[in-house]
Amino acid sequence: MSTPLVLIPARMQATRLPGKPLADIAGEPMIVQVWRRAVEAGIGPVAVATDAPEIEAAVSRAGGRTVRTRADHQSGSDRIAEAAGILDPEGRHDVVVNVQGDFPTIDPASIAAVVAPLEDPAVDIATLAFAITDEAERTHPDVVKVVGTEIAPGRLRALYFSRATVPSGDGTLLHHVGIYAYRRAALARFVALPPSRLEEREKLEQLRALEAGMRIDVAITADQPFGVDNPHHLERARSIMIGRMRA
Repeated sequence: MSTPLVLIPARMQATRLPGKPLADIAGEPMIVQVWRRAVEAGIGPVAVATDAPEIEAAVSRAGGRTVRTRADHQSGSDRIAEAAGILDPEGRHDVVVNVQGDFPTIDPASIAAVVAPLEDPAVDIATLAFAITDEAERTHPDVVKVVGTEIAPGRLRALYFSRATVPSGDGTLLHHVGIYAYRRAALARFVALPPSRLEEREKLEQLRALEAGMRIDVAITADQPFGVDNPHHLERARSIMIGRMRA
């Protein structure tokens, strides 16, 4: 594989936490904290893809790179597909990594780990998961679970993603982390597909790929990153980041 292109989609339309990308976390906007984690991963060039001048300004002040994308994208995947075409029209980067813009506490090693499954040429898309240890997360619909077949230690071939508590019975459940590494051709195919029935039912975009016969492999990480979706998450992220600074 060539050096991956790491893209962070960001927009200002969050309803549960207005202005989320610019929320202060340990003295910097959240989107800047995410950009720093992606840079620290050291796997390739990093850019923030956005339609918001405020986000562009915040990232630029920190020394980061941005790319202006359209305002009408329905998903982060659509936004990074446009951004990849702008930044790399010749296709020199054959892998595009999508890092969610609301994961300020993620371990850079986890970002690096998402690329590893693509060393297998049969894999179209790679993503991450970790074992659920919080009992409340087992049944919470906002916690997406992944079901897969183990093909190597710490690696699964994904069979399904769900907001339900799956699989049933005793055993570990896996919390899906919404960070993806796409082969460039797989990303182009994915965004060209119409939404699938299961995707619309579960409200999970990755099911579109599975229904189309694309292969998604999952790397298991010990890190337990979380997306900041509400004020409680924001305070938790602030506490974690301040603790790291003091350590």
